[in-house]
Amino acid sequence: MDFDFTSDQVMLRNTVREYLTDKCTTQFVRSMFDDQRGYSKEMWKEMADNGWLGLTFPEDQGGLGLGQVELSLVLEEMGRAVLPSPYFASVVLAGSAIADAGDKAQKDKYLGGIGSGEMIATMGWLEDATNWGPGAINLKAESGGGGFILNGLKRFVPFAHVADVAIVAARTSSKLDGITLFAVYMKSRGVNTQAVKNMDLTSKAAEVSFTNVHVPEENVIGDVDGGWPVLKRLLDKAAVSAAAEMLGASRKSMEMSVDYAKVRETFGQPIGTFQAIKHMAAEMLVEVESSHGAVYYASWAQAAGAPDASLAASVAKSYVGDASRKVCGDSIQLHGGIGFTWEFDLHLYFKRAKYYEPMFGDADYHREQALRMLETDV
Repeated sequence: MDFDFTSDQVMLRNTVREYLTDKCTTQFVRSMFDDQRGYSKEMWKEMADNGWLGLTFPEDQGGLGLGQVELSLVLEEMGRAVLPSPYFASVVLAGSAIADAGDKAQKDKYLGGIGSGEMIATMGWLEDATNWGPGAINLKAESGGGGFILNGLKRFVPFAHVADVAIVAARTSSKLDGITLFAVYMKSRGVNTQAVKNMDLTSKAAEVSFTNVHVPEENVIGDVDGGWPVLKRLLDKAAVSAAAEMLGASRKSMEMSVDYAKVRETFGQPIGTFQAIKHMAAEMLVEVESSHGAVYYASWAQAAGAPDASLAASVAKSYVGDASRKVCGDSIQLHGGIGFTWEFDLHLYFKRAKYYEPMFGDADYHREQALRMLETDV
């Protein structure tokens, strides 16, 4: 068995790392805290020109036609750089839903726009009940006006304030899984956004309300009442993708800790010579490398359509969710007092990991999903 990345995959990872090292410094990241948009239009255009916005989209829609392994490589580097960007919302969430369930006209229209950087998309999923099952979706979509009328509220919609279109999950039937996906333009009458502040100040989000919003039939993504299977597949993809970003934040935190342990001296010698610090660093390495294995096996399983792809996604998200919190937290502890300061950069990675920890299912949720899948196979 060959566990190495291909030469093309290594080149992609190195290219993204070099670009983000140059463009996405921590000074830039901090400058986005109070920026109204929360991302750089210049960088967004450059990422589009590099093909990263259409990385996994079909080639006939202007994409590169690559898979989840390549996407995870890119996302790991973005987590490592704490990139402030609507990439996850636009490409991983909205773009993947359209690529999965959209018809050719919709793919040409939306995926082409997202991949070129001319359109930013997002996903309206969560509501008042912070769980990821179909029963938590209650925004109503009723037939009317030659299409559907939407009424309700979506919470924690990533980068909704800069999005041109949102893929919105709405209830069209009283059946538990009676969910339909709609492409809703954010400037439509009756759509209003209210910014919310996350722990991770680089991950902008908003509450979006829908009041008698008319959506034409051609904006239905997939089948009416057929949205839940699409969301279920998307949840697996998003879980693995989030784990990849958390892996990047963890790896960077570990590297910063090892570097610090080599130069920080106490009692006349580097703290890295003390056994307790060595053990802490070794535990970080174990967690990071185990996370790496979980993320990239799950990525391969999705790309290959393996029978255990959903199980692997839940394993990756549950393990990396716990591991990233521990690694990033221990990194702050290893640094001592300076690790807790606003001026030091460690909190950027800790907050990125914490942001993704509950998103798309926390460790408890995914352990329960894994248990159900294992019980089904027994």
